[in-house]
Amino acid sequence: MSKYRNALPQLGSRLFLTDGGLETSLIFQHGIDLPYFASCELLRSKVGRDVLTEYFLPYIEMARRAKLGFVLEAPTWRANPDWGAKLGHSRETLAEVNRLGIALMEELRFAHESSETPMVISGNIGPRGDGYVAGTEMTIEEAAEYHDEQVAVFAETAADMVAAFTMTNINESLGIVVAAQRHQMPVAISFTLETDGRLPSGATLAEAIEKVDAATGAAPAYYMINCAHPTHFEATLVGGGSWIERIRGIRANASKRSHAELDAAPDLDAGNPVELGGQYGSLMRAFPQIRVIGGCCGTDHRHVAEMCTACSGHSAEAA
Repeated sequence: MSKYRNALPQLGSRLFLTDGGLETSLIFQHGIDLPYFASCELLRSKVGRDVLTEYFLPYIEMARRAKLGFVLEAPTWRANPDWGAKLGHSRETLAEVNRLGIALMEELRFAHESSETPMVISGNIGPRGDGYVAGTEMTIEEAAEYHDEQVAVFAETAADMVAAFTMTNINESLGIVVAAQRHQMPVAISFTLETDGRLPSGATLAEAIEKVDAATGAAPAYYMINCAHPTHFEATLVGGGSWIERIRGIRANASKRSHAELDAAPDLDAGNPVELGGQYGSLMRAFPQIRVIGGCCGTDHRHVAEMCTACSGHSAEAA
């Protein structure tokens, strides 16, 4: 049974941590083969679920020590029909993988949640295509139908919300919001940004947020930015606008490289964890509505620890 679906605590003043770059950590640091970056494959065995549990524990412990909330993002980013087909999964297997993802998050919440560290379970949704390029855009209706099945599965579990990450275009984001509304699930939309602060489709962040809000009656619970370094988008946030108030989460890359450079790189660019943490602190001072912080590609527990140090004081200031 969901616990926070009707009142997401990260919409209040409390600061919430989440994890880092799950897939890049598993591949480059733990030497685990993840075809198509599909961490959801690990959910299909006890050994794999144990690996995922061990991955999440350091982040959870950080949140508990700092008395912050925590968003448990299920490792289901690739658990949608097109990527599932590439992995050889039937619709039934894919549905079970999504259920297993939420069940694992539920186990972690049961074992580690406290009154000082509430834990929100999020059903993680990825794009139909690649999270680095816009690709062929669907219509809003096509996107809603495409993502409906995964959202429907999450709605039947203990998931408190769904969150769509590495969104590259407006139509697919809108379709996911429509599907979430259909199943009465709170939804967060997180956009991939390029080095110029725009979505891979070319839309500005302001355009994306304003169009999704206008078409849905501001249905998303909030918006996030992910898969970009702060230097890629900090200038985009300068200048104000009511749309900026809708951004409540940041999951930045460790690297300042472009997506094209990251795609071609044989190594993992872990950047500078201390510098990244300081940049998060600056972002939170400028935009105190940000309540969810974590990492994306190339980040690990070191980066999130620096974010936590730089930002945790802002939770008390905002309370």
